[in-house]
Amino acid sequence: MDESEWLTGQFEAHRSHLRAVAYRMLGSLSEADDAVQEAWLRLDRTDTSDVENLGGWLTTVVGRICLNMLRSRTTRREDPFEAEAPHVPDPIVSRAGPAGRSDRADPEQEVVMADSVGLALFAVLEVLSPAERLAFVLHDVFAVQFDEIAPIVGRSVPATRQLASRARRRIQGAAPTPDSDVGRQREVVDAFFAAARGGDFEALVAVLDPDIVLRADQGAPAGAAIVRGAREVAGQALMFADPTRGLHPVLVNGAAGVVVTVEGRPVAVMGFTVAGGRIVAIDALGDRDRIARLDLSAVDG
Repeated sequence: MDESEWLTGQFEAHRSHLRAVAYRMLGSLSEADDAVQEAWLRLDRTDTSDVENLGGWLTTVVGRICLNMLRSRTTRREDPFEAEAPHVPDPIVSRAGPAGRSDRADPEQEVVMADSVGLALFAVLEVLSPAERLAFVLHDVFAVQFDEIAPIVGRSVPATRQLASRARRRIQGAAPTPDSDVGRQREVVDAFFAAARGGDFEALVAVLDPDIVLRADQGAPAGAAIVRGAREVAGQALMFADPTRGLHPVLVNGAAGVVVTVEGRPVAVMGFTVAGGRIVAIDALGDRDRIARLDLSAVDG
């Protein structure tokens, strides 16, 4: 085996891990793949003979690429409407097996979904600064040491530690902790759609947390919106009384969710965060182009 083949093999051994890092940083599967490909290009043209830990080196390279991509996003958001419109990250959709657990068989997807990041947590990550997000994701999720993160963000080690600490406080205060029983989550989501299909407004309100947040992108059925409060969200949910909308139970980022279809065509992916037996967050993706790029093989029929 020559050096090029060895290097290719080493990179492929780390690819799934690198994609998981990039997905948590960017919330976009296509951008995550772009970041991983860029990491390969940098590896291919770099002398790594002095690198003792190639996996760690690649992780920091991907982190730096993602940081630049996040910073580029903030500079592009010049349209006030675009800046205020909710961004729903790319969901990972899988089939629910026994007791609501995923029956995924794709090892790479398993790595990406390990220590699953729910869509509600992604919503909080979106409001962090790029440097805060990188420090939190690399340290708290992937156990990268602060002395390795500091050069990426251009800060001292203590300042980098403060970035992660600040991000952690914001997440703990804003991201709900979902119920661990996915089967129970499914019961609550099923009750939500049963009430919607029956046009039972009060039953809808009963399964929603008083402070629920609905985030929908511009392609979602009701259009781009952030809706807060049980009665307000219940009013939006009554659109599912329409019998032409098919509802396909799936897991979305490891939690109960549905794919909505019209005449067999996927038109929305909805992820639910259930805490304390009530729905505390709904994230709805309706962008047709983004949905077309998702793996929806988990959807029956």
